[in-house]
Amino acid sequence: MLTFADILEALCGTRPEQAHQVITEAVIDSRKVNPGALFIALPGEKVDGHDYVPEAIKHGAILALVQRDLPSSLPVLDLRKECELAYLNNLEFPLCLRVDDCVVALQQIARFWRSKLDIKVIGITGSVGKSTTKELVSEVLEQRYRTLRNPGNLNNEIGLPLTILQLSSAHQRAVLEMGFYVPGEIALLCDIAGPQIGIITNIGTVHAERAGTQEMIARGKAELVQALPPAPDGIAILNYDDTWVREMANLTRARVFFYGLDSHADLWADGIEGLGLEGIRFRLHFRNETIHLRVPLIGRHSVHTALRAAAIGLVEGLTWQEIYNGLRSPHTQLRMMTVRAPSGALIIDDTYNASPESTLAALNLLDELSGKKIAVLGDMLELGQYERMGHEMVGVRAAEVVDELITVGERGRFIAEAARDAGLNSSAIASVENCPQAIQFLENRLDDQTIVLIKGSRGMQMDLIVTALEYQNQ
Repeated sequence: MLTFADILEALCGTRPEQAHQVITEAVIDSRKVNPGALFIALPGEKVDGHDYVPEAIKHGAILALVQRDLPSSLPVLDLRKECELAYLNNLEFPLCLRVDDCVVALQQIARFWRSKLDIKVIGITGSVGKSTTKELVSEVLEQRYRTLRNPGNLNNEIGLPLTILQLSSAHQRAVLEMGFYVPGEIALLCDIAGPQIGIITNIGTVHAERAGTQEMIARGKAELVQALPPAPDGIAILNYDDTWVREMANLTRARVFFYGLDSHADLWADGIEGLGLEGIRFRLHFRNETIHLRVPLIGRHSVHTALRAAAIGLVEGLTWQEIYNGLRSPHTQLRMMTVRAPSGALIIDDTYNASPESTLAALNLLDELSGKKIAVLGDMLELGQYERMGHEMVGVRAAEVVDELITVGERGRFIAEAARDAGLNSSAIASVENCPQAIQFLENRLDDQTIVLIKGSRGMQMDLIVTALEYQNQ
């Protein structure tokens, strides 16, 4: 267990023998504090964690990491000054630890704690499919190893260190999703987490607004494979079907393991059959073996997710039965959910986020289903120079799949225009400004033969449409 002594050693290089207080957790939300916690007071644009230090202490936190003086009477240990061993052995709790920068200090503690643990870390990054890959990889590894994964989307410079501080000596594997916005970010996360295995899903255009070109995105994602230790300890699991990813094999000292739909890959799949909402069926090929699988992953594109998880199983020495059990686990959290409206219409809720690549995959799933098909597609944000092209690609595919198209937002009009130019009748297309208008437009248009796909960037709040349709007329 993480102790006060570990925190002091991480931050100032001094380890008092008497500082044996156990730290039960590290949190940044005072409402989630449990007794024995370390509370990190993060300053934000709207909310400053320093204002909530008293509340965190009230809920049981024994330490608070702060970067400015507080008006409260809580004792403060200023770690910016020399740590005197004699003084550190006579501290009272609860206690505030004064540092220059709370985020940097949190990362320093996580880096130190990671270095003390004998654990294998699997890092995952890419433009699309990171979270689902993280979940499925974890399910496969848990067939043999005690595994921790970062919950939700705690995949950045704050979330990843918080996850690492959840690790204990009982864990054998950690599966860590690594988010990317700007060059250097994944290198920082790797410096903290020390991954031995890295998985790259693909290189798309999401976050191009901040990162720049696709080439810059690829360079940023490649920081993961560059951080891996040399073979045989380091293993880079790369998507052979993505040229940007395949070329990363030249940038790593780790052993390279390719997966994909091409027989040149180490692990490859063919015979892929989409079963709609019942999952997918396909054949896996590895060396001289062929394995027939049916897994409950939605959409033909999900075969790549299955390949990544199977690849981890293989390089970690799991049996095919263990891999198969993990792939079929009922606990896997998928982004895409389905609900029934009171009218009987099937609603495909894929509102977590959107990029051109993931929206095309969702449309491909819709194409596999039978019924009257309606797509409600919102703006895809942060595409930068690829904004118009990305929306137009989606519009062209939508014209091939849907019976009706509703776009939401200013950029959604690019989708509508491209669909119209690709042959979808103008009478089957509607463009609205916001979600309430989309909800109103869909009223009385749904029946038990209708399938509605709803997708857009998180900032568009497309989940409001799902909620409204799910309870409409009830």
